Amino acid sequence: MSMQDPIADMLTRIRNAGAAGLKVVAMPTSREKAAIAEVLKEEGYIGGYEIKGEGVQRELVIDLKYYEGKAVICGLERVSKPSCRRYCSSSDIPRVRNGLGTVVLTTSKGVMSGRRAAKERVGGEIICYVW
Repeated sequence: MSMQDPIADMLTRIRNAGAAGLKVVAMPTSREKAAIAEVLKEEGYIGGYEIKGEGVQRELVIDLKYYEGKAVICGLERVSKPSCRRYCSSSDIPRVRNGLGTVVLTTSKGVMSGRRAAKERVGGEIICYVW
């Protein structure tokens, strides 16, 4: 069975692991998933990540962060889906939770947070909201 939306699967695994109180979550890896994990690390939502294994068996292992017993990631929402893509210009990057959250974009300069994309004045496809 083929996976239709691997990014949504990644976000769901992170959301479920945080709700279950797990320290780490593993999933099949890709360059885009690793780039999203890097943005989450830069923004302080996860402790870190690493890619284990070789070839087809490679896994992306994400260390989740907790504060006072609760997961730092309260919510993840997939915005641009394979059935309906959502794009924005650098001046129209949305604010998540009145600035308390982060928007993750894929741009011509790579995957980055909304704050960094606005600073570099590039728009792109909205991948997800994190808060």
